[in-house]
Amino acid sequence: MGFASAYLSGRTVFPQLIQERPDPGTGLIIVIPAYNEPQVTDVLDSLSECTPPGCGIEVIIVVNSPLLASPCERELQKVTIGNILSWKYDHPGSFFRLHAIDSTELEPVDWAVGLARKTGMDEAVRRFDQVGKPDGVIVSLDADCRVEAGYLAEICNQLYKINGRSGCSVYFEHPLKGEAFPDNYYSAITRYELHLRYYFQGLSFTGFPWVHHTVGSAIAVKALAYVKAGGMNRRKAGEDFYFVQKLVQGGGYFNLNTTAVYPSPRASGRVPFGTGATIGRLTGIRGEVMLTYNIEAFRDLKRLFSLVSQELLYNSADETCLHASLPESVRSFISGEEWSRRIREIRMNTSGEKSFAKRFYSWFNMFMIVKYMNSVHRGFYKKLPVGEAASELLAEIGHKSELKDPSDLLEQFRGLERAF
Repeated sequence: MGFASAYLSGRTVFPQLIQERPDPGTGLIIVIPAYNEPQVTDVLDSLSECTPPGCGIEVIIVVNSPLLASPCERELQKVTIGNILSWKYDHPGSFFRLHAIDSTELEPVDWAVGLARKTGMDEAVRRFDQVGKPDGVIVSLDADCRVEAGYLAEICNQLYKINGRSGCSVYFEHPLKGEAFPDNYYSAITRYELHLRYYFQGLSFTGFPWVHHTVGSAIAVKALAYVKAGGMNRRKAGEDFYFVQKLVQGGGYFNLNTTAVYPSPRASGRVPFGTGATIGRLTGIRGEVMLTYNIEAFRDLKRLFSLVSQELLYNSADETCLHASLPESVRSFISGEEWSRRIREIRMNTSGEKSFAKRFYSWFNMFMIVKYMNSVHRGFYKKLPVGEAASELLAEIGHKSELKDPSDLLEQFRGLERAF
């Protein structure tokens, strides 16, 4: 019985897909979903230029297309498979093993990014199970990414080789200039990434303990932690957000800021939200303004979370009084009845301040925060242009700045995050 036997027998969609036995020295397996990605060899070139790490490497590419794909999409899938096989043939001395999974050879299912990512990650678990490597690392990447030269070595050194660490969000930066896309795409990705980093620093400001990006192309997780979290989900969008949320609650999850992934700034209509969809809206005919959350919402969360950090919630016997002291936006989101019921339940099932805090944040988690943000911006607060909100937050956290240009602001937020 391997460490993942129960998971593999009951939680996977497909049986074993790669027949070649893994090398016992394999430490990292990189999983890349690929839909309409004939240029997937670019990411293979980028990986091949990395400094070889101190462990064996495999790359699994899951080439997929929707159940009702057009003839053109089916043809692109064949081209993608052919390009992968050609790259493998042309690089016989590559330091990583390369495998391609062709969805046309599997039972018909409604493929989307969640299922494609899950299929590859489940197969990675199966391969680590075969060689008894519960600490083997599954790396989630995308076909339109490039990576820094130290990418593989840093994941190996900072995650694979360190006991007690279960997974990480890898630092990322979108390209902000170049000739591959029109100028308005680079302007759009600048504003969108600034929004992501503003949200990251806003959460940090509130005192929330689990502040991580949830970008599917910039995640790595140990095989056993993946199994304990129930594996990747099959969602058609947001699969990365829900997966990371489960990982962080298991402990040992961290931010890896000593290397970088470089995702593409391209637009995409494959999913209803996320980078590609947002870039599509910002660069569309109407050219939407990039709005983000009002800093007042973060200030209100900070007041809520201070009750936990100061141990007032754990030690108080009057939940109703504490609820009345909360900001109005929070009280509108959580009724007094639900608040009292939740706090009592958390207190009854914990034995100290530390366990109380962990259980509290397992309830008021990343998903709850997003729900809160969406709720209060429908009635209490007005969303702001991202540059205006980012400047205000910088002043709030003690980094006064006269910067107004989104690209300058983004560089400052990137610096704050690399030092996080």
